[in-house]
Amino acid sequence: MFSTTGPYSVVPRSMLNGALLAVAERPAPGITIEPVIVNPGGDLARYAALSREMLRDGIRHVVGCYTSSSRKEVIPCFEKHDALLWYPSHYEGFESSNNVIYTGASPNQHVLPLVDHALATLGSSAFCVGSNYIWAWENTRIFREAMTARGARVLAERYVAVGDTEIDQVVEAILEARPDFVFNNLIGTSNSAFFRAFRAACVARGIDQPRAIPVLSCTLSEPELEEIGTEAVDGHLSSSVYFSSLTSPANDAFTRFYAETFPDGPATSADAEASYIAMKLLILSLAETGTDDVEAVKEAATRQHLLAPQGEVRIDPQTLHAYLTPRIGISNAQSRFDLLVEAPGPVRPDPYLVQSSPRYAVAARNSSLRVVK
Repeated sequence: MFSTTGPYSVVPRSMLNGALLAVAERPAPGITIEPVIVNPGGDLARYAALSREMLRDGIRHVVGCYTSSSRKEVIPCFEKHDALLWYPSHYEGFESSNNVIYTGASPNQHVLPLVDHALATLGSSAFCVGSNYIWAWENTRIFREAMTARGARVLAERYVAVGDTEIDQVVEAILEARPDFVFNNLIGTSNSAFFRAFRAACVARGIDQPRAIPVLSCTLSEPELEEIGTEAVDGHLSSSVYFSSLTSPANDAFTRFYAETFPDGPATSADAEASYIAMKLLILSLAETGTDDVEAVKEAATRQHLLAPQGEVRIDPQTLHAYLTPRIGISNAQSRFDLLVEAPGPVRPDPYLVQSSPRYAVAARNSSLRVVK
C-alpha cells in the first residue's frame, strides 16, 4: 500500500519496488507470494478505506505507508481486524502497536546522530523547515529538545502544506536569520522546490550555500536527489541507515538486482531498502510458521537475523522496531551520497528515547558514529 501517485510519490514508488524485489527473489521453500497492490494516491482518507477493504477480504499482512499521518490513519483498522502492518519508513518515534512491525529508523537511529554530528562540525544554531504534518512537527520537536539539551539553539521553525512549492518566504526567512545550518523535514515536491530555491537565492547573493548554510535532513534520499536537479543537488547532509553507495556484497547484489528489475527507477533508497527488509522478514516468518497467523508470524519475525543491504537487521521483541546501523552521508553531483560517518554496527531501537537521561543529552554525548575515511 504505497502512494505511487500524488504530491510525494517518488519515494513510495521506490518503496513499492523494494517490496516487489523481495518477492521477485527466490522465495522460501513452500511459499508462494502473490502481491495485492493498492495506491491511495496521497489521499489520507483513502488509506483507511483501502485498509478496510483488504482486511475484510482476508489479507492479514500489509507492507506499506510512507507518511506518519497515513500510518496513524490505518493503525486502528489493523488493530480492529487483528492484522499486521509492516511499516517500512524512518519516522518520529513515540509510538508502539502490537499490530505494527517497524523496519525504518527510529529517532535515536537518525535524529540524535545528526544532532551530534552537526554540533561537532557545523555550529550551534539551526533553522527548522518542514511539511505541515505530524512527521515534521514531532521530528522538529525531538531535534529542538536535543539541541537545547546540548546548549544549542533553534532560531525559528517554518512549515508549509504538503505539496506546496511556493517556498520563497521560507528561504528569505532563513537568509535573514543566517543559522549555522538548516534542519529540513520537507517531503515530496515541497522538498525539491526548497533545495532549488534556496540554492538559487544563495547563489544570487554570492553565498556558498553548502559551506555557509548547509541543509541537514533525515528524509533526503537518492530518488529525491534526482528530483532536485543538477544545479542544486550537491552538498546536502542526510542521516540515514542506508545509502545506495554502501560497498558490501549484500548491497552490491541488491542494487544490481534492483537496477535490472526496475531500469526506469526511481533509484533505490533507505525506504526502498526498509520495504525490502519488511517483505523479506515477512516471507521468512511465513515459511518458518507455515501460517499467516499474526501472533505466530510476529513472534517468528523477532527470531530472524537478516543480512540486509545495510548490514545485519533484526527486530527487537520488546518494541517491534528494527536494530539498524546509523550513517550520515553528503550528496554529490551524481545524485548519490558519499559516506561521512557510520556506527560500527546495528543500534538498538529506542522509539520513546527512554534510554536518555537527562532527556537526549546522554545519547547525544555518547555517539557511536565513527568517521569514514
